[in-house]
Amino acid sequence: MSILIITSIFATLLAFALGTALGFFKDFFAVKEDPLIAKIREVLPGANCGACGFPGCDNYASAVASGGAPGTACTVGGPSVAAKIAAITGKAGGEVVQTVAVLACQGSSLHTPLKGTYTGIKTCRGAKLSGGTKLCSWGCLGFGDCVNVCKFGALSMSENRLPKVNYAKCTGCGLCASECPQGLFQNIPINKKGAIVLCSNKNLVKAAVAKSCKISCRKCGLCVKNCPKQCITLDALIPTVDYGKCDSCGTCAEKCPTKVFKIIERDIFVS
Repeated sequence: MSILIITSIFATLLAFALGTALGFFKDFFAVKEDPLIAKIREVLPGANCGACGFPGCDNYASAVASGGAPGTACTVGGPSVAAKIAAITGKAGGEVVQTVAVLACQGSSLHTPLKGTYTGIKTCRGAKLSGGTKLCSWGCLGFGDCVNVCKFGALSMSENRLPKVNYAKCTGCGLCASECPQGLFQNIPINKKGAIVLCSNKNLVKAAVAKSCKISCRKCGLCVKNCPKQCITLDALIPTVDYGKCDSCGTCAEKCPTKVFKIIERDIFVS
């Protein structure tokens, strides 16, 4: 018998033996999945976006099954998914707080001059590492990294290089907030009311602020002085609103010379 035939027979027998052994050990050491986890996982949307606070839907399902997470944390699935999880687990989870992303910047290419011609990597993170592209060091860099990571088609870039949020599609997953190197996105409840500041420029030099962006916060304090509820402070270099006091009167928006203040339910979440 030739060496070639002997080698072929030996290889076949070895492959059979290894296959049998692998099959045995796979069954022997297999970790049986909790059927409850499988049922919960089945009703989740499968976006693996992390909005629930866990790395993916599998981890979230496991946490819910073990009692380590509420059944209402999946904002992507919303109330319908929460209701299904409650039916599976037999535990009422409460109300799902739907959040959406809001961009704290209005400095489009119409309002914020460029430092010069940028020739680096065409990403926001690349531009950030290179020192930015605009005179405003805190504003949107305009390359759409947030758009690229959005799994729900809720973000698009405007003609003026500023991301726009489609609130009918936004699930509040937080991927855009995590991706933005400027930290410009914040998730707020869809039913939230009150005044919000759409500016992140923390420069205290008023002349520099005015030069870097036409519609940035000038730190003039008119909002603080004129607020009838005294719910606005300038402690963080950007006006901060106490929503426990704010009643959406709109005085801050009226008095603000650069219109960085918006009333959430009137100007942001427009039906």
